[in-house]
Amino acid sequence: MMPSAAGTPSLAPGARVGAVMREVIYALIPAVAVGVWWFGWGVVVNLALAAATALAAEALMLAVRGRPVWLFLGDASALVTALLLAFAIPPLAPWWLIVFGTAFAIIAAKHLYGGLGFNPFNPAMVGYVLLLVSFPREMSTWPAAIGPGVAASPLGIQDVLSLVFSGHAGTGLTVDAVSSATPLDAVRTGVGLGHAVDAVRAGGAFGHIGGKGTEWVNLAVLGGGLWLLARRIIGWQIPLALLATLAGLSGLFHLSDPARYADPLFHLSTGASLLGAFFIATDPVSAATTPRGRLFYGAGIGAITYVIRTWGGYPDGIAFAVLLMNLAAPTIDQYTRPRLFGERSGG
Repeated sequence: MMPSAAGTPSLAPGARVGAVMREVIYALIPAVAVGVWWFGWGVVVNLALAAATALAAEALMLAVRGRPVWLFLGDASALVTALLLAFAIPPLAPWWLIVFGTAFAIIAAKHLYGGLGFNPFNPAMVGYVLLLVSFPREMSTWPAAIGPGVAASPLGIQDVLSLVFSGHAGTGLTVDAVSSATPLDAVRTGVGLGHAVDAVRAGGAFGHIGGKGTEWVNLAVLGGGLWLLARRIIGWQIPLALLATLAGLSGLFHLSDPARYADPLFHLSTGASLLGAFFIATDPVSAATTPRGRLFYGAGIGAITYVIRTWGGYPDGIAFAVLLMNLAAPTIDQYTRPRLFGERSGG
């Protein structure tokens, strides 16, 4: 989420970009803490690498463009992009993956379009999709949930750093030895092999309603999202439309064939559904801005996400759905613009 200016439809009137960005960062802290609790120090390393890369790339591009570096670094928009992207990259991913994706998001998806407020696409999702398409193996290697807490992990901080920077830990473990398929990928693969959804979800990678560990991370994301709503940092239309559409479609197909299609709670509590609804799709720069338009925009993301998850080539479709609806946002705004008093319906 990256506001373009104070007073945009998704922001409280008079809000400053820096203050809003800090609110978004605060709202992400609970999810980060829960992520570290369940998945270990790799989450911290991801965030640190992405943040350092984003700040360096932002400073470089500001200097090249002749803008005041320290003034624009202070708005924290680059940090928000870094945190969202780092959250979507598997912990224990090689260091160059995070650096490459973050640098591309800041340099190509943000500054080459003119900087904050001019980017037509969500920078974090551009970086994520680039990595997912270019390096599918590295982007699908997620560590198994360790909970309760990093003390339960066989990998200390030194082992994590060794895995990230060299691919091997001092204990002899490799990333493959501590990784497993994501819940969405496991269900998709299992159903494709003819297994019932309930049978697949009986495995150790699943919790009460979603993935083991990830359901708690998503609960923390939900808490942060509700905080942003209460603070009027984001509007309600996009999250409501996205989640309602995703839940409605998954509910209809689940009722038609429960053995083949997962229930709505699974879809809402797994993958990037809640992160996308509250923190990514609500970016007012690349999202629709009219009240009715944001409803159509959010519903489109929810529908595309479900189609990709169910019949597409990737287990989670939030990033692709957001970018596709970024393309549609100007047209949606054009046809949902409120008519001015005295304006004729034909123009």
